[in-house]
Amino acid sequence: MSKYMLIMRADDQGVATYEELPFDQVIEAMGRYNESMMQAGVLLAGEGLSDASEGFVVDFSGEKPLVTDGPYGETKELFNGFWIIEVASKEEAAEWASRAPLGPGAYLEVRRVHDESDFPQDNEWIQKEFGWREEQAAKAGQAAQS
Repeated sequence: MSKYMLIMRADDQGVATYEELPFDQVIEAMGRYNESMMQAGVLLAGEGLSDASEGFVVDFSGEKPLVTDGPYGETKELFNGFWIIEVASKEEAAEWASRAPLGPGAYLEVRRVHDESDFPQDNEWIQKEFGWREEQAAKAGQAAQS
């Protein structure tokens, strides 16, 4: 099994189409899509992102990181939200992405999320991260039981 991130984007047409839809209709369509992924056992995470005007940019091109309120790329370059799914193949990820309730002007970029096998297993920092992830999983398991 591999994890894939479905990254939602839209061009100006996609944003205009979204803004014309009743919000309840958008919530229902996304809710049904999310529910289908939960029932299939493939959905690991998913979130929508607030408007880019509420965000900021950290620019690393200088000697010190610079925090600014822009510049942002074109509308089509902005992320609007994401899902992380765990599926058996790239083809299955493409199938789930194709079912997203999105319309003209919307795009999903699908990328595989790195897993343990992508990194040297004997690296100190990779070992620390494995330990941290195991601790987090144990805490989540304890929280679910209480």
